[in-house]
Amino acid sequence: MPEWLAILILGVVEGITEFLPVSSTGHLLLMQQMFGKWIPPQSDLFNIVIQSGAVLAVIPLFKERILYVFRQWREKDAQVFIGQIALAFFITGVGGLALEKNGFTLPDEPMPIALALLIGGILFLWVEKWVQGKPVSEAITWKIAIAVGLGQLVAAVFPGASRSGTTILVALMMGLSRSMATEYSFLVGIPTMLAAGGYKILKAVTEPVEGAPPEDWGMVALGFVVSGIVSFIAVKWLLRYVQSNSFNRFGYYRIAVGGILLILFLS
Repeated sequence: MPEWLAILILGVVEGITEFLPVSSTGHLLLMQQMFGKWIPPQSDLFNIVIQSGAVLAVIPLFKERILYVFRQWREKDAQVFIGQIALAFFITGVGGLALEKNGFTLPDEPMPIALALLIGGILFLWVEKWVQGKPVSEAITWKIAIAVGLGQLVAAVFPGASRSGTTILVALMMGLSRSMATEYSFLVGIPTMLAAGGYKILKAVTEPVEGAPPEDWGMVALGFVVSGIVSFIAVKWLLRYVQSNSFNRFGYYRIAVGGILLILFLS
């Protein structure tokens, strides 16, 4: 398979799965492991850059909310919202740095990815059934901000858990509506993933791995652009979808994929 085609496929996979609650990290690792003959594993720097492309592309979708915060930053409501985003970001950032200083590395074996997908799918079905008929809120609380920050840490430790999936589940369990849980998860994810991506890119450039092949920046740029375009389309669709639909289909999808992978791994 031509290298550009492999990069194109990875960019599409990243763009679709980055914000959908199905785990982009899990899908990228699985794609590179299951189809390694045609799609060779890419560097961590490549994965980080195309993830950043997917994140940057969705910022225009939240233009009104972001502009409101900047224009009305003197207002109490805007300050509270900024504080809630900052709190979730701070919890995730401090926890992530602590994990890295203690030598934590992301597991890339199929088994934990399959289990995380499977368990997350079951949780989505359970939470959707549990919240059915209960009153929902459009107001983000400080408790939700703390829980979302911790949820991002859980997703960082378990590939396949999905950052967006974990944080949306947490917010739903705490009484937030589907649309607001999705929006807040995405808004918190933007500074979190851009900061993590910037840190890792800086580290990769200033502290290159000895003996590692030079990065093909043309292919990195291709993956960045493709993931951004696809991510914009996927997130725009999801924001409309959750206004009148549950997350059950994502739960079934995760159970199917996780179950199949688990069977293949065990056999």
